[in-house]
Amino acid sequence: MGRIIAIANQKGGVGKTTTAVNLAACMAVAEKPTLLIDIDPQANASSGIGLAREDINASVYEVLIGEAGASEAIVAGPDLAFLDVLPSHQRLIGAEIELVNIMARETRLRRALDPMRNDYQYVIVDCPPSLGLLTVNTLTAADTVIVPIQCEYYALEGLGQLLNSIRLVQRNLNPDLRIEGILLTMYDGRLNLARQVAEEARRYFGDRVYRAMIPRNVRLGEAPSFGQPIILYDIASAGAQSYIELAKEIMFGGEAATGAPEVLALSGTDEPGPGAQG
Repeated sequence: MGRIIAIANQKGGVGKTTTAVNLAACMAVAEKPTLLIDIDPQANASSGIGLAREDINASVYEVLIGEAGASEAIVAGPDLAFLDVLPSHQRLIGAEIELVNIMARETRLRRALDPMRNDYQYVIVDCPPSLGLLTVNTLTAADTVIVPIQCEYYALEGLGQLLNSIRLVQRNLNPDLRIEGILLTMYDGRLNLARQVAEEARRYFGDRVYRAMIPRNVRLGEAPSFGQPIILYDIASAGAQSYIELAKEIMFGGEAATGAPEVLALSGTDEPGPGAQG
């Protein structure tokens, strides 16, 4: 049965979309049947993987409101034989309002994906930068969550709120949901602040933090404008090599991806400081 991994953090600019696109691409290059789901109304994962708007007839929006089945909206990922995409569209902006009066609205994505779980080894979902109904739908459908944290000041601010939301979903909708791992992004080892934030994250989250860290990398920033994952745009770049290492940790096992179905012992009252301390 396929493994559904949500990429979630309510903060914007932490590398959720970059991670979703490049992790899915690395898994596909390893010949693991992979589905990338873009559930962010900005649709950056869809364009970042190389889908043009004219290529999209139905999207995750139609799936959520019941106008199309997931299989009808899925398209083949350009240039990658083992990658399919369930794209997003700006129409998704109105989905949260439209879903308000629908019964079991939090489980719409899970029910749409259940019939095809055996078709893919990995399903990677790019969440929007919020804790609204779209993210709740994703957490309800997911087996695990990857939380990207940028190695900058205020990096850990708000994580208590995210983890409390995960607890609520566990308690009420998806008891098997667990943290897949914490991913450090935008890392620059030359900066004291970046090193201190990484140390603080490891101090609070321990072996849940992936060994692979995503660096600040010009080529990684350029790739979306060409509609390519970094592994196709420049496989020799530091960004590509980091995502390859991350994919290996997830696919072949690593300390960050083990453990019982639980959420880290972190609450809104005891979350770590906003940046490096001291």
